[in-house]
Amino acid sequence: MAKLLHLSCSPRPDSESSAGARVFLDGFRQARPDWDIDVADLWRERMPEFAGPIVEAKYARMKAQAFNDAERDSFAEAERIALRFSLADRVLISTPMWNFGIPYKLKQWFDIVIQPGLTFRFDPAQGYLPLLKDRPTIVILASGGDFATGMNRGRIDMATPYLREALRFIGVRDVRFVPIGPTVGPTEPIRAARDTAHRRLADMAKRF
Repeated sequence: MAKLLHLSCSPRPDSESSAGARVFLDGFRQARPDWDIDVADLWRERMPEFAGPIVEAKYARMKAQAFNDAERDSFAEAERIALRFSLADRVLISTPMWNFGIPYKLKQWFDIVIQPGLTFRFDPAQGYLPLLKDRPTIVILASGGDFATGMNRGRIDMATPYLREALRFIGVRDVRFVPIGPTVGPTEPIRAARDTAHRRLADMAKRF
């Protein structure tokens, strides 16, 4: 069965990124009722802390050294999480922007799956090479400021370039971003941004 993986990255179920994801998924279910939708709520999922054995396992892989028992167990956790992603035919990431970047849970997810020999490899002649196949990916990014039109009052969006590069590094290049913002301030601009994003998401869901 074909699968869509949804990485849900907001701890607030009523957040704008979560609401946008619901609009998209409702349309996607109607368009592709035979697909499996796998929701990974990063605030509820079991993810290892990126410390201790999993860090040592990463460096052991980079040095082509054997794992000890603790490193083997930790790397197995990274394999489990990366495999869930690699088996998805389509990916949806819904996330807020926090302090111009991404929530730490999403950063933790990337730190876990970006592992040598798992999602990338290094070739002395060619440099870093991705190991995952490309797949259509949509990123819903909600922010307090209006970064889509440049009305962000001088603040910098560091979330979009990070996500684009982190995904590209492991092999995912077909990425489309759907910004939602502003999400704070006067009511009318918030409503207009929400309506625009939701219309776009509903339309994209029919063809995704």
